[in-house]
Amino acid sequence: MDLQQNDFDRLLFFEHARKTAEAAYSSNPLDADNLTRWGGALLELSSFQSGDDSIKMVKDAISKLEAALEVNPSKHDTLWCLGNAHTSHAFFTQDRETAMGYFDKATQCFQQALELAPELHLELQKQMASQQASQGTTSASNVKAPKKKKSSDLKYDILGWVILAVGIVVWVGLAKSHGPPPPPR
Repeated sequence: MDLQQNDFDRLLFFEHARKTAEAAYSSNPLDADNLTRWGGALLELSSFQSGDDSIKMVKDAISKLEAALEVNPSKHDTLWCLGNAHTSHAFFTQDRETAMGYFDKATQCFQQALELAPELHLELQKQMASQQASQGTTSASNVKAPKKKKSSDLKYDILGWVILAVGIVVWVGLAKSHGPPPPPR
């Protein structure tokens, strides 16, 4: 029951973020941060949809993120989020060739984000190294642990990173948008 409540809370949070970004867009359609928040919220909300609705929401997220990059092409967080959106789109695509095209687009976005923010790469490498170290000690103590991961584990790992990255982008965006009010003139 607690997991269902967490999902409901996430749904409400990202729906609020989507509505807030949509309202802010009407007053400033050239705000790249807002477009990134909007796209990130749509991407998160797509996980609560099914079938064609989910794909439509991912496509909407991609269009918002691409619009943000038109305003500011050097936003590494937008590129990262767009890479996650293309990855999600690939997972929803049944045709292998088409899915590989989306994975290629995602790779390009991640590479561009890396070029714009090398410190992000270093941080991710540190996190992955610490994860591998902790997994190594766990598997060393358990002799019966399988040596190869199943291919489905990779899918869940990628999806987990996608959700984490989108959540961070949305959280940072919301934190920026709820700063202190400007002083009275």
